[in-house]
Amino acid sequence: MNKKEILEIRKQFSPQNCAITRICGCYVDGDKEKKLEFKEAFLSLPEEEEFKYFDIFKKTLSGTVGKNLLNMGFPLDQEFKGGTQDFLLQLKNSKLTDDILLSEFYDKVVESYDFGEHYLILLIHAAYDVPGRASDGMEMFDASDTVYDFILCSICPVSLSKAGLCYNAEKNAIEDRIRDWIVGEPATGFLFPAFNDRSSDLHNLLYYSKKPEELQDYFVEQVLGCNEVMSAGTQKDSFHTILSDTLGESCNYEIVKSIHENLNEMIEENKESLDSFALDKKDMRRLLSVSGVAEENLESFDKDYDEAVGEKSTLLVSNIASTRKFNIKTPEIVINVNPERADLVEIREIDGRKCLVIPVDSEVEVNGINVKS
Repeated sequence: MNKKEILEIRKQFSPQNCAITRICGCYVDGDKEKKLEFKEAFLSLPEEEEFKYFDIFKKTLSGTVGKNLLNMGFPLDQEFKGGTQDFLLQLKNSKLTDDILLSEFYDKVVESYDFGEHYLILLIHAAYDVPGRASDGMEMFDASDTVYDFILCSICPVSLSKAGLCYNAEKNAIEDRIRDWIVGEPATGFLFPAFNDRSSDLHNLLYYSKKPEELQDYFVEQVLGCNEVMSAGTQKDSFHTILSDTLGESCNYEIVKSIHENLNEMIEENKESLDSFALDKKDMRRLLSVSGVAEENLESFDKDYDEAVGEKSTLLVSNIASTRKFNIKTPEIVINVNPERADLVEIREIDGRKCLVIPVDSEVEVNGINVKS
């Protein structure tokens, strides 16, 4: 799913567009005990509660694609009877009315979700009547020919409110505030099936993680059964590992600067599809080659790539490129350079020492004070 498709589903979480048919929930304490289960028609809820739930569901579809929101696919074996995709499909098709399936789902989450405190599992079913689109991109609400039937799961931490004093209007007095268990913003969630090309894609789902580096791998494996996806940080580390292993002693400033510039050119050329723009092994080899990496250094590239990333895995360009900064760092100094002016910095040998050379043709400021060059 790309940003535009995600936004289209987010828009359904409002009173005007609400397509939610049913909401179910399970409250779990810090000892992994199910303390409460509930289920009801969503539109029967008080309006104030609906708005609070809308906020949670929107948050579950928020963040950056490739970091907080990850497209995940099911291995073929999980789509057969007894597989995780097959189970989620049964759950969706039941429209959350099958108590046995719901209980089994909660048990799977409780068993695999790594969280030592209280949390709330929320699960909704919705049916979105997808409007057609004219050639100019305008939506035609009377020309719908498909219904996107989906479930959305949000797992929210529940924590005790802070102790404090409050004003009691009835007693006109300051007194100790009652501490309540407050449902927080979702930490994890998923949308099934994925909404690709504005229709249901049963072979994929969209996974949400508030913290990009805490993907709850065991939960993904046991409950979703999806193909492993590297976090944004892991992708960047893997990219650095490839450069280090492949270039070796040839990993100099000029080549790294050239790679940085070429990556940014790719981003500019593909900014309309940046959410899904990724480099495979062949693309990465071409990037290194055009950036000045010698052919002899590329002899070990295939092996280095397979070990760091995986033979058939790809790296999202948005996760490995830095368009907003160009940092040069030594143990004692950090220099931040405008990414478009990385050419201003050179590495030269002066009096037998390697030096960073930056031409100073305009004013220089130190801690906010203009100094004379």
